[in-house]
Amino acid sequence: MEINSTVKEQISNLPQLPGVYKYYNDENVLIYIGKAKNLKKRVSSYFNENAGHSFKTISLARKIANIEFVVVNNEYEALLLENNLIKQNKPKYNILLKDDKTYPYICITHERFPKVYTSRKVDKRIGTYFGPYTSGKTVRLLLDLFQKLFTIRTCNLGLSKQAVESGKYKTCLEYHIGNCKGPCENLQTEESYMAEIQQIKSILSGQITPVKEDLNSLMKAYVEELAFEKAHVAKQKLDLLDNYYSKSIIINPNLGKLKSYVHDVIDGKNYVYYFCINNGAIIESQIYTISNSLDETEEEMICTAILQHIEPEQKEEIISNIAVKNDFFETYIPKIGDKKKLIDLSIKNIHEYHLAHTPSFEKKENIGLIEIKNTLSLKDIPNHIECFDNSNIQGTSPVSAMVCFKNGKPSKKDYRHYLVKTVEGPNDFDTMYEVVFRRYKRLKEEEAPLPQLIIIDGGKGQLSRACDALKDLDMYGKIPIISIAKRLEEIYVPGDEFAIHFNKKSEGLKIIQQLRDEAHRFGITHHRNLRSKKVLKIDSQLDNIKGIGEKTKELIQKEYKTIALMLQKPEQEIIDKIGKAKLEIIKKSLEANSAQ
Repeated sequence: MEINSTVKEQISNLPQLPGVYKYYNDENVLIYIGKAKNLKKRVSSYFNENAGHSFKTISLARKIANIEFVVVNNEYEALLLENNLIKQNKPKYNILLKDDKTYPYICITHERFPKVYTSRKVDKRIGTYFGPYTSGKTVRLLLDLFQKLFTIRTCNLGLSKQAVESGKYKTCLEYHIGNCKGPCENLQTEESYMAEIQQIKSILSGQITPVKEDLNSLMKAYVEELAFEKAHVAKQKLDLLDNYYSKSIIINPNLGKLKSYVHDVIDGKNYVYYFCINNGAIIESQIYTISNSLDETEEEMICTAILQHIEPEQKEEIISNIAVKNDFFETYIPKIGDKKKLIDLSIKNIHEYHLAHTPSFEKKENIGLIEIKNTLSLKDIPNHIECFDNSNIQGTSPVSAMVCFKNGKPSKKDYRHYLVKTVEGPNDFDTMYEVVFRRYKRLKEEEAPLPQLIIIDGGKGQLSRACDALKDLDMYGKIPIISIAKRLEEIYVPGDEFAIHFNKKSEGLKIIQQLRDEAHRFGITHHRNLRSKKVLKIDSQLDNIKGIGEKTKELIQKEYKTIALMLQKPEQEIIDKIGKAKLEIIKKSLEANSAQ
């Protein structure tokens, strides 16, 4: 199947995340909305010639001229958002591609002791219908919820008053396992049964608050009666209802009616993401790329976007990540809860949109750097990162290494080795202080560009001493700094006692691990070379001395590092280590060599 170049590029740049995709034709008319667990794989499948698509699907694919997407947190949210957007926009091909099947509905029958079931045919003589729903999965989830919350009958018996009172029917298995209260034997009154039916109607209409209030009142009543087991059952039902509707911020009646405008800057590009919420459901989304040629502030950019969707005289709830207040409207910045999750989802969509419009060769590095920015809440994308590591074995030849990554790739010309000058013995903490202090003291004096992130290979101790170095340079707080502990790949931030955990498969963690491993490799290589030179030097001095064997050479290297350092020690100490005879042999040999 032939694909135009624009669509082909858009498909290659789609994220492999759950979300909703929207197809537009060459007249920019929305023709199809779909959901996906993996956006890239799902959209790509439309253009697979070997997939055996129907004529209608092939016809749709040929008309696609532009693709847009909305990223969500999971497949469940994608399902709900797809349902909301289809109802709002009614795209042509969402009807045509159903293979002449109608959408499923939930029916509540008109009979005495009504039944609740799913149906694809609407006959208003039979009952009241709720829907349509674009997915059978949504319907099954709702019916499963009702089965757990209420005791609605599933039988097809005609429960007329006369039939029930005459004892025509007997209770079935559903009664004995607690799924039904036995209205067929008059064990449940019509009044109590209809109260549950009314609660189901409220839930299907999106009004869960009355149902929650009823359950809450029932629970309290049972507690006052000391019927704690019944109170516990009511509490479980209340939790079940809360959990069901709190799974997703895509449809949550608690959100009500509001609009969301979120601003972010990536690689110098300004974006504003817009969500419109009605009755707790997202019904519209849009992203704006704003040229900052006029040097507008964040507040001015948000204002420009808001004024495209509201009338100044209307008073609407508007949430944002930027505080704006004027004569026409005021934005509210949520700190917790579903509204804060909506802000986070908007930022996620901005980043995915930016990546989708980034050249392919930059993409992988950008994904990782953006993940680092988001996870660590950095102000800027860390295109310049420096990482420090110490190397020594039993305190010998201590060295430190600094490696530098720019745009997610090693910048080897900026690598540096440090010979430790002020620290004696294996002291990782003070060594880290020294090298960090020396590095950024020099950059400060030279007015050279500073990194946008410093990584310390180690735990809280090394991080604390590195922070001390920055404080002494009056640079603390000007450069973000973290440490990474090897055992569980935990990330520590100054002032936070709890570690930050990246997703183990995230590109951001991979970049941090590459920096840590490269610093270790660079440092240990230099350390080994340094040790080898010292070993060769001492070996050359001792090789031609008769009476000095390999064990003595190793002992001198381990205890004193060099012969010169050994001879600075008290004579009795040296005799205790290698013996008086061997000490005399070494002294005579050195005297003979110096006399030549």
